[in-house]
Amino acid sequence: MTEMGDGPHLGEDQADAKSIPGFKGKSLPASKSMDSGILPDYSYRMDYPEMGECVIINNKNFQPHTRMSSRSGTDADAASIREVFMNLKYKVKINNDLSCGNIFKLLKKISEEDHSERSSFVCVLLSHGDEGLIYGTDGPLELKALTSLFRGDRCRSLAGKPKLFFIQACRGTELDAGIETDSGSEETMCQKIPVEADFLYAYSTAPGYYSWRNAVQGSWFIQSLCEMLKKHAGKLELMQILTRVNRKVAEYESCSTLQDFNAKKQIPCIVSMLTKEFYFPS
Repeated sequence: MTEMGDGPHLGEDQADAKSIPGFKGKSLPASKSMDSGILPDYSYRMDYPEMGECVIINNKNFQPHTRMSSRSGTDADAASIREVFMNLKYKVKINNDLSCGNIFKLLKKISEEDHSERSSFVCVLLSHGDEGLIYGTDGPLELKALTSLFRGDRCRSLAGKPKLFFIQACRGTELDAGIETDSGSEETMCQKIPVEADFLYAYSTAPGYYSWRNAVQGSWFIQSLCEMLKKHAGKLELMQILTRVNRKVAEYESCSTLQDFNAKKQIPCIVSMLTKEFYFPS
């Protein structure tokens, strides 16, 4: 049986919302996807004079009132990220133990810079966290408040360019016990782009779950990310690399003297709004 449109007028786009301000009793305008003017280039330009900035926020020690433990091993993560992205020709800066206000101030300042000569932007957040939150040394901060500083309508010189956020932090308190298996051009010619386009969020764990970190060697996610970037940057597309990161992290299993925390698993979560393929220059 042929499926029919569920809007009041066939052929018109509808939003999946209970109500839309200003559209009571009216239909939404039809799309013009065939008339966007977007050029058929499938990968981001990486031939700008600079690769871009890689900002690392490395929070290890927290104020006593937060009751947050020190994050042993995070300095190993920061050092590994610094080495990898310096080798990829990024301008790297590590910022240690920042409060919420200073995290926001730092990223706001960077978002207001002129990135017109840069190919991309990278931000690495190493801290405690919860779903939708990252912790400064003095408490929680909404991730959205930070990432939205780089939206296309707020940071015009990065519009249409990839903005990569790598987030090593918990996203809740669930534990994954695992399960046994039996398987061994010009930037753009279009008049408009979505303001949320060209972001990639690589979270160390799935929503709601703990994220694991070794007290000496660093976190499963960041160390796996650095290993895969060293092996495959310049050869594989970014999403292929991150799929290999997922596989690598999935091989880990926690080792803890606390029974409830022993033999647990983890899987990263990649959320992509990239509109083109991303290849690091070889």
